[in-house]
Amino acid sequence: LRDNRIELVRASWHELSISVSDVSLSDEGQYTCSLFTMPVKTSKAFLTVLGVPEKPQITGFTSPVMEGERMQLTCKTSGSKPAADIRWFKNDKEVKDVKYIKEEDTNRKTFTVSSTLDFLADRSDDGAVVSCRVDHESLNSTPQIAMQVLEIHYTPLVKIISSNSWPEEGQSIVLTCESKGKPVPEPVLWTKDGGELPDPERMVVNGRVLSISFLNKTDNGTYRCEAKNPIGRNSTEYVLIVHDVFNTLLPTTVIPSLTTATVTTTVALTASTTTSASATSIRDPNALAGHTGPDHAVIGGIVAVVVFVTLCSIILLGRYLARHKGTYLTNEAKGAEDAPDADTAIINAEGSQVNAEEKKEYFI
Repeated sequence: LRDNRIELVRASWHELSISVSDVSLSDEGQYTCSLFTMPVKTSKAFLTVLGVPEKPQITGFTSPVMEGERMQLTCKTSGSKPAADIRWFKNDKEVKDVKYIKEEDTNRKTFTVSSTLDFLADRSDDGAVVSCRVDHESLNSTPQIAMQVLEIHYTPLVKIISSNSWPEEGQSIVLTCESKGKPVPEPVLWTKDGGELPDPERMVVNGRVLSISFLNKTDNGTYRCEAKNPIGRNSTEYVLIVHDVFNTLLPTTVIPSLTTATVTTTVALTASTTTSASATSIRDPNALAGHTGPDHAVIGGIVAVVVFVTLCSIILLGRYLARHKGTYLTNEAKGAEDAPDADTAIINAEGSQVNAEEKKEYFI
């Protein structure tokens, strides 16, 4: 062997060692060691040289990319022997749906491999790191990696956040319009029911924030927030309903606990169970635990007793009237009990026609 890259390391009657520096693919082949004895003895070994893949490169990326456009990224490496393996990752998560191509180099010994990642650009991919990793046995478990940061432009995403979920008359409310887009959206535009804000003194816009003070029924309506950037525009709506103060104060009205007792007495006298139920439902919520509302069983018992006494009174009165029912004689019939006939009875009765002369009538 006559090559400046080959050096004799050790030479003795028992061992002969050489070293090869700057190994190339041409060094691959069969090496023979001979011992010149009678007969000559030889030993052979085949040297395999691995082709180290070049550092990969990612092509096909243009910045920025509009949302919805199709992206085709290609990762390519040459000089590998045997052919290297290429894998794609997006934010450290491997992407499986890729195309893999292997081509033999002109020297007929190494390979050029490439892989293509095809996907639609989405706003969620903005800022994502796409990496191409090349694995090969010559790299000693240290893969070569090429990375690319994605930049996706998209229309604004708009959302309205309210500071008051139950606005009432006289209160204030703050509506915040959150807009996210790339490029950053311009200042938002606030409108009400398709027109300008009707009361600029109470409806103050500060950047993306709309503040409305001293709410009243005229503020009811649909408020729209619109944001735009060079890519496009988007908007969202918020329906404002101002509630009456009376409707919200009624459930919290304080009623003294003594009112319940008074109403309960009235219920017993009037035998009205509806009033009792109403009194129980509106008792003072802040009353002490020991002061409980009227017992419905007691009220029902009182009403039953009243009804029972009333029925008994009606029955006794009916029986009394029935016992005194009969024939009664008038003054004109006195003394006529022993008369043999009706004519004699009339003649003998007091106040008859016989004594008619004694009766006089005076007209004044």
